[in-house]
Amino acid sequence: MAARNNRACLFPLCTRRSCVVPTWRGWLLLLCLAVALLTFAVRGVYSFLAPNDPVPGGILVVEGWAGDDVLAGVIDEFKRNHYDGLFVTGGPLDKGAPLSEYKTYPELTVATLVKMGFDPKRLHAVPSGAVEKDRTYSSAMALKVWLRAHGMAASRINVITVGPHARRTRYLFQKTFGDSAKVGVLAFGEAGFDPKRWWASSQGFRSVTGEMLAYLYARLLFCAPKD
Repeated sequence: MAARNNRACLFPLCTRRSCVVPTWRGWLLLLCLAVALLTFAVRGVYSFLAPNDPVPGGILVVEGWAGDDVLAGVIDEFKRNHYDGLFVTGGPLDKGAPLSEYKTYPELTVATLVKMGFDPKRLHAVPSGAVEKDRTYSSAMALKVWLRAHGMAASRINVITVGPHARRTRYLFQKTFGDSAKVGVLAFGEAGFDPKRWWASSQGFRSVTGEMLAYLYARLLFCAPKD
């Protein structure tokens, strides 16, 4: 009879098998492990997205939308190391352009840096066009085209940006320049929240989770147009 019941279970699509499941103590252990892994991931995601990994020398690049507090650090960084020039990237101003003589972030930032005492002879504005998406890639491509048009080659590029935007910025700049240049990155702190407790404020939560999704998009879905 038992053999006949087993054959019945085998026909047509299923069979009867025994399996091992955790006890309540096992489930509790798995839950504790899951909480520990989640806590580790939450605490480590900011440092993952905001690496400081410069390469010696070469040119220094700053994204034009960075705030004035970042620009003060840019000047200090340029003075500390031997760079061939400072390049400011970015697109058109998002707000206030009709009231300003400067229409792009690079132009505005260059004027600000000069006002702060930076040598204009070592400073270059590299504006990119208006785009609806992939603005960081557009900025990197504009820099590549500018260097080519001016007969310059950069084998080492250090990009200064803000907080969790850093890893995606370096990836897209490296993707743009390929093997022709080694790209480093400097992540300056983002005002408005504590990076060690980014989840405790709405600004920090939006910034980190948004950049994590954007980085995954860049790695998994972004396809650069042919140069």
